[in-house]
Amino acid sequence: MLSILDKYIIKQYLGTFVLLLLLFIPIGIIVNLAEKIDKILENEVPFMEVVTYYVDFTIYFANLLFPLFLFLSVIWFTSKLANNTEIIAFLSSGVSYYRFLRPYIIGATIVCIAAFILGMFIAPKASQGFNEFSFKYLKKGRQDREKSNVYRQINDNDYIYVSYFNVSEKSGSNFTLEHFEDKKMTYKLAASRIKFNEKDSTYSLFNYTKRSVGLDNDRIERKKRLDTVFSFDLDDLTPVKYIAETLNLPELNNFISSEKKKGSSFISSYEVVRHKRWSLPVSAYILTIIAVAVSSVKRRGGMGVNLAIGIAIGMIFIFFDKIFGTLAAKSDFSPFVASWAPNIVFAILAIYLLRNAKR
Repeated sequence: MLSILDKYIIKQYLGTFVLLLLLFIPIGIIVNLAEKIDKILENEVPFMEVVTYYVDFTIYFANLLFPLFLFLSVIWFTSKLANNTEIIAFLSSGVSYYRFLRPYIIGATIVCIAAFILGMFIAPKASQGFNEFSFKYLKKGRQDREKSNVYRQINDNDYIYVSYFNVSEKSGSNFTLEHFEDKKMTYKLAASRIKFNEKDSTYSLFNYTKRSVGLDNDRIERKKRLDTVFSFDLDDLTPVKYIAETLNLPELNNFISSEKKKGSSFISSYEVVRHKRWSLPVSAYILTIIAVAVSSVKRRGGMGVNLAIGIAIGMIFIFFDKIFGTLAAKSDFSPFVASWAPNIVFAILAIYLLRNAKR
């Protein structure tokens, strides 16, 4: 059963968190709108599309920044309790520090479950709408697809490579297709340029060469141009950069499994997205403990000092998260370690601060 103390702190925990979200989200929308309004007007974006974009914008950034909002909200209301000497009253009544933490952990569990559902199933749809709108109206001229050194396995036997693909012209340079049977190459297609024809969904190969591997000698076929049909599409040639962010958990698991079979060079980026969907909700517990440990002590500077410390720690957490995520996406660094390292580092910090606060 929850005591009066538990209900009081849980109410303050969740109420302050929701209030902070409601305060900051309109500010974020106004700042973004002020920055993008000229492009929205220039492109004559329909009003309902703008409304839908800002709904997606709200969900997208609420999911991205919820650890910081949660951290600041816990520091805010716990500092108020400390300044009003309510925490001293709780502990003086015989309540242990760990018992005092219990309602915070319950509140963190509620937020963790909500963040899990949001990140796994709701935010991906919002991310798709947010990114599609951005590249359609706000980032005109920028490409939303990977287009350099694309190497893919498109089925059990065929591998394709394009050194560069121009998405707007739907053409690529230095295209090759290698076909294997029983782990031996049987033929290889090469072309200086490949172009996709939208009208009939065919491909045109320029300066085409086909080399068929024989037992005694190879047979070579050359043409200036060849129009043909392939089993792959543009998504195989030029995968969307943010595709992993737009998939819910089951879809993301299937997508990563499929991409591994295709030999995608972006697996690390996709793995980081998947691991973060698990690590981000867990951070609710770690940041809650740090926030309580920092703000439960009554300080001479009052709430301002606690908030300053909290903002600094929160920004360091986000900095660590971004640095490790980028490191994994751009190198051979483990995506699992990159996603969980901030939580591990801050969990150690939480234990240290909690021991000092208990004293």
